Amino acid sequence: MKVTDKITITNEDNMELMARYPDNYFDLAIVDPPYGIDVTKMTLGNAKNKLKSKEKDWDIEVPNELYFTELFRVSRNQLIWGGNYFKLPNSRFWIVWDKNNGESDFADGEMCWGSFNKPMRIKRVNWCGSACKHETGKNKIHPTQKPVALYKWIFEKYGKPDFKYLDTHVGSGSIAIAFDEMLNVWDLAGHDITNAELTACELDKDYFDATIKRLNNKFGNSYTFDDAPDNQTNIFGA
Repeated sequence: MKVTDKITITNEDNMELMARYPDNYFDLAIVDPPYGIDVTKMTLGNAKNKLKSKEKDWDIEVPNELYFTELFRVSRNQLIWGGNYFKLPNSRFWIVWDKNNGESDFADGEMCWGSFNKPMRIKRVNWCGSACKHETGKNKIHPTQKPVALYKWIFEKYGKPDFKYLDTHVGSGSIAIAFDEMLNVWDLAGHDITNAELTACELDKDYFDATIKRLNNKFGNSYTFDDAPDNQTNIFGA
């Protein structure tokens, strides 16, 4: 499904998506796989800030080795949220997202593994209570939803205007909004964004529908939820 001329999001298994692309097609993969902590069954926070998600089973296990092999095959560099939960190569580069949660019961932050040969960075983006509701006008549409501002910072620091980006677990679509905003920034600065694109997928139909609705509201689109991924071009020519 084309959300914009630069953003494509499909409702499919990420292994099927990646299988369509040759080695190193994407310049940077920014992904947020399941951490294997069964987050949808957690009650997060305390008192009036308690959040309970609709129970699903997508976060029972972490992705298998085949997923990471394929991810490393199709992308030149990777940023992997929850990298501390996975068996990944040693790296000096990590992003620590400081959520500025104060004395709440929410986690103080999350960690992102990176393939770059760069020093670790800490980025503070508030993400507790009203900060979450501000982006969607209600509670988060995905239990592990991340703020647009965090993704926009990642694009600014580690992306380039002509990069091809991949997200294998698009979740709430925050990355798509950040990407669109950065395209405008890069374009206004005179950079060539001709080759820039974001390719993403979401397996869960409920999250996919909620994401497309969010993006349609943001971008003023009117695509239907039944647009199928099977009409996507196989760039191997098969």
